[in-house]
Amino acid sequence: MSIFVLMKKRKPLILVTNDDGITAPGIVALIEVMKTLGDVVVVAPDKAQSGMGHAITINATLRINKVKIYGVMDEYSCSGTPVDCVKFAVNKIMTRKPDLCVSGINHGSNSSINVIYSGTMSAAVEGAIEGIPSIGFSLLDLSIDADFSASKKIVKTIALKVLKEGLPKGICLNVNIPKLKFDEIKGIKISRQAKANWIEELDERFDPQGKPYYWLTGKFENFDKGQKDTDVWALENNYVSVVPTQYDMTAHTAIKELSKWKL
Repeated sequence: MSIFVLMKKRKPLILVTNDDGITAPGIVALIEVMKTLGDVVVVAPDKAQSGMGHAITINATLRINKVKIYGVMDEYSCSGTPVDCVKFAVNKIMTRKPDLCVSGINHGSNSSINVIYSGTMSAAVEGAIEGIPSIGFSLLDLSIDADFSASKKIVKTIALKVLKEGLPKGICLNVNIPKLKFDEIKGIKISRQAKANWIEELDERFDPQGKPYYWLTGKFENFDKGQKDTDVWALENNYVSVVPTQYDMTAHTAIKELSKWKL
């Protein structure tokens, strides 16, 4: 049998990770879908790592533990961040580069400005840095009892498309799914990241000893209201949003203007 035929018969190798922890309901749903598509390796944080962004562990030891939870090819919990998990998987655990890296399903939105804080999406971005077609999935439901049945269908559709078509070099997908039944979702929209940010406050409180402590609070402000090409518009209008996301953070549109500076 030729090498070409063997490669055609070989199942896709899929890396699964997240930021909510290896036993979170969202990753359970994601693994269930990926098991139908290929051979699955799970490397995920041993505890919740939400809001870690692209953090890596450099001032503490990192530990991985082999676990048996999902009955897949390999499963490890990692003491580090979502990005650490991808680095470990690619450099220490997997014998070849995966055909797909999926992260999630996150409990809560990673649309708009949330993408830069998201551990879920940073894992996908790290996959893209490694040259792996990568997708971050999020459901707009923070509940531990969130219903992932519609999300699983969306995940399968998009993952199959990426496995078939691939992605442009350096690009991953940020997929956000509205909190709806499957038949209530109008479709899937390729979108841009809405221009928005959090108007934040630090809520000051006092402990029994009278010492102050703080909770970060705030409200989401969308500056692209009414713009129908954004992820926020898509989600508010019952569509799944898919934003092509890159790790190149260069503001290319500003280079020409700044080049006029006399430095």
